[in-house]
Amino acid sequence: MTDNKIDFSIDYSKLKIISEYNVKDIRYPIVLSVPHSGKIFPQEFLDNVAVSLNELRSNEDPYVDELVLDASNYGMPMIALNIGRAFIDVNRDSMEIDPTMFYNYPNPDIIIGNKRCRVGLGLFHRITSDRKNIYNGLLNYNEAQLRIKNVYDVYHSHLQKLIDKCHKKFGFCLVLDCHSMPSKICNIMQDNRQIEFCLGTLFEQSCPSEVYEFFMQRLAQKYNVSLDCPYSGAHISFNYCQPRKNIYTLQIEINRCIYEDEPVYEKNANFQYISSDLCAAILDLGNFLLDFKK
Repeated sequence: MTDNKIDFSIDYSKLKIISEYNVKDIRYPIVLSVPHSGKIFPQEFLDNVAVSLNELRSNEDPYVDELVLDASNYGMPMIALNIGRAFIDVNRDSMEIDPTMFYNYPNPDIIIGNKRCRVGLGLFHRITSDRKNIYNGLLNYNEAQLRIKNVYDVYHSHLQKLIDKCHKKFGFCLVLDCHSMPSKICNIMQDNRQIEFCLGTLFEQSCPSEVYEFFMQRLAQKYNVSLDCPYSGAHISFNYCQPRKNIYTLQIEINRCIYEDEPVYEKNANFQYISSDLCAAILDLGNFLLDFKK
């Protein structure tokens, strides 16, 4: 990283930050969260990065919003971030900031970040999935704060409203946080079968065992499903889990190679089959929860 200062301002009025689906007629106690499938980057940002659009997109979870949309259409509210993850990662705590990315960070002696920041994948990504530096200089911390206000806070405030609405109706809510994972990290099972789905439960703490076991068994009818490996959950799973209020979280990761041609970011021939199977399993989970909460 050089000492070059990168300054730009963004007109957020031109951007559609989030998309929401089926938020009025809620029929099941599930809120679908899709924080990483966004493809939109502000032009001002693109004009000031050192990598291509495709390289930025390598950090996203492609098409996950489309994979689960039919499940939302059954009567489950869904929120999806339209802004690309490399711009700001809403599945991080707002304090997961790497001070070394900014030329005017206000408290240089206070290190807020954690391991994700150190590897370049904090709130503001420093690198692409191929470990290329996104910026060739230091950012303006004031501009970064506007990203939080205009993107991060918008996503989380709307997600909280959906959770509150669902909880008010049912007295119970499960946030299903939907992601995808690169195939290259999924080949870790001893039986040499690639993981196709991973359920993250914060190591069996984010929701009742009956809930994740039902969903895991349902998916396992056709797919190889792992629990908490390689992902156990991140900020959304942790932040919104309130067991004493009957608000729970469950993260799902989908191996990209089963639905996408990864090198070119295009759906493969199995996309609709995967979507249909996944949405049917989510619907079954919704019906299970209607009985479980009684």
